[in-house]
Amino acid sequence: MARLILASNSPRRRELLQELGYSFSVEPSLFEESAKGLSAQETVSSFARGKAKEVFSRFPDALVLGADTVVELNGEILGKPAGKEEARGMLRALSGRRHNVYTGVCLIGKHFFEEATAVTKVYFRVLPEALIEAYLESGLPFDKAGAYGIQDGYPLVEKIEGSYTNVVGLPTETVAPMYERAMGGSR
Repeated sequence: MARLILASNSPRRRELLQELGYSFSVEPSLFEESAKGLSAQETVSSFARGKAKEVFSRFPDALVLGADTVVELNGEILGKPAGKEEARGMLRALSGRRHNVYTGVCLIGKHFFEEATAVTKVYFRVLPEALIEAYLESGLPFDKAGAYGIQDGYPLVEKIEGSYTNVVGLPTETVAPMYERAMGGSR
């Protein structure tokens, strides 16, 4: 049975895989991300595939899971903010509006290759400036696409349509059956 490698440093993806009960190791990808001219869906698909392939090239006997998440607001991709001002601008732009969260996943093994993309519609509350500032001061927005984490405990999100775990960074309802197929139906 091939060992599972998560091609990501994301603590949230690690936690979600642990919740699924999988035994795995972490090997961050060295894949260079570049997405000029791609849609949000094409971006996450390309990045997830690139991350998985790069790690698989170093561990060809493993089963490698790559993933990438972006926030898309009116056709604009919001990645991880470069600093406080960019995070503030993202949160203000998302305030009171609906956006989409896309996560691409790719699972590669010696005799297995499958990829998928999940999308969740997220509706933000109207965010008071004081809430935005408190959230920025917490330091939580800086390593997350769109400058927020639904799991952070701040009242940012009014409702979602789709997968909660997708918004966290790994759509477990997509990954679990993919993994089962890769393992031939057994763990």
